[in-house]
Amino acid sequence: MEPIEIFKALSNESRLQILHWLKDPEKHFTPHEGIDMRKIGVCVSQVTEKLKMTQSTASQYLSILERAGLITTERIGKFTYYKRNEDTIREVGAFFNNEI
Repeated sequence: MEPIEIFKALSNESRLQILHWLKDPEKHFTPHEGIDMRKIGVCVSQVTEKLKMTQSTASQYLSILERAGLITTERIGKFTYYKRNEDTIREVGAFFNNEI
């Protein structure tokens, strides 16, 4: 875990919102092509629609979150799905608890 990269990724309201939505995807998104959102994740087009931004901006935000280790990706066919990396999120919580 790289705390500075995580803090940079979390320093944007839309990226924080994405993490919030991915915490409970069934509450915030409609399933894409029968995909189990809790197990596989949410497609970039779903995030784009929810953010009301361009797909390139949404993809950039997701990429930043992925590089920080806060989300993971899974490619199925032509779609990439994103979900929270709960292990890293727990590490961030422990970091705050122990270090700050």
